[in-house]
Amino acid sequence: MSCKLEKTENANEVKLEIIVEAEKFEEAMKRVYFKNAKYINIPGFRKGKAPMNVVEKYYGKEIFYEDAFNEVAGEAYEEALKENNVEAVSRPDIDVTQIEKGKDLIFTAVVQTKPEAKLGKYKGIEIPKIEYNVTDESIETELKQMQDRNARLVSVEGKPVEKGNTTVIDFEGFVDGKAFDGGKAENYELEIGSGAFIPGFEDQIVGMKADEEKEITVKFPEEYFSAELAGKDATFKVKVHEIKKKELPALDDEFAKDVSEFDTLEELKKSIKEKQEKQNESKEKYEKQEAAMKAVCDEMKVDIPSGMIELETENMLKDIEQRLSYQGMKLEQYLQMVGKTAEEMKKEYEPQATEAIKSRLALEAVIKAEKIEATQEEIDSKIKEMAENYNKKEEEIKDNENLRKYIKEGIESEKAIDLIVSNAKEKAKKA
Repeated sequence: MSCKLEKTENANEVKLEIIVEAEKFEEAMKRVYFKNAKYINIPGFRKGKAPMNVVEKYYGKEIFYEDAFNEVAGEAYEEALKENNVEAVSRPDIDVTQIEKGKDLIFTAVVQTKPEAKLGKYKGIEIPKIEYNVTDESIETELKQMQDRNARLVSVEGKPVEKGNTTVIDFEGFVDGKAFDGGKAENYELEIGSGAFIPGFEDQIVGMKADEEKEITVKFPEEYFSAELAGKDATFKVKVHEIKKKELPALDDEFAKDVSEFDTLEELKKSIKEKQEKQNESKEKYEKQEAAMKAVCDEMKVDIPSGMIELETENMLKDIEQRLSYQGMKLEQYLQMVGKTAEEMKKEYEPQATEAIKSRLALEAVIKAEKIEATQEEIDSKIKEMAENYNKKEEEIKDNENLRKYIKEGIESEKAIDLIVSNAKEKAKKA
């Protein structure tokens, strides 16, 4: 393989002319022939037994070109990038200029390259003062949530439904006089005021009594996930079977013993305070880092190629697809629910993708400017931590070159952002 590189008229873009020797292309065609021979049927030969030259004569010598190209082009392209120290950030635009048996394979690949970020000010930048304090109110709020989670439901006799009650109901929904799929249930538990149903539904149950039946009219939201129901008026026949209310446990030492490992309410409160302090520290750290990186990116000059943004948005969509799969949902189903195409979603993510790329480029520039390096001890420590978290052997991670590189880059990025934040000037917000 040989390669010639030239810059195009576009910034951060190069054109690679790649030549694959005729012998290598011939070998690829032979491999393709042997892979596909069993599917080839030529009159006068048993299926899969026709020689390669006969197949080429019968179907045309170009029959193996495309698959043979795919066999060698990927490897040749990667080798060309490595040989010319090109860091590609987009998919290549391939153009085949010569493909013929007995001749060198020649093709060009136009690809966008990683841009050079020109750092502005990154030391002494100003960020807003970020501080979160634990208050008695925040501790009481968490205690009340714990109290609520441990409440028991008791039946209400002789009183109508009030907000906050849990009702056991039958219901059936109709649009244009016809029942619709998913609009019927029996003995359904619904907490009034939870917002679990269509707006207006729960409000109209307030005041109903046990064994009472009623027709409720509502309007489905315009953005409702089902296009057949979105924006439509609906009528629900509802029957209340039972009304329940929450009975909260007393906030005392017995409560602390029941819901935690502590013997007293004061010990439980102290534990809540410590937990909230740690949460606040993490929140402060994250928001300071976010503010600092935004300030550095605002000071930085960089021209981000379109292909780089496109790949970033595709990766974001893949992340969404993976998270949805954990919930047993496919991306296509989700897109149908929100009424968007994959391309529309990617377009929406472009600003977020651009900011993420800027942050990475800024950190890389700071790492280079400050000559930041991860020590072997730091890498080994992170490998040990990762092995414990994922129940793997340390050797498995050490033997994975890509994973080692990811760990090294992660440590260096952490050091870079710590340097930026530690040198930042916190400015108090104006009252």
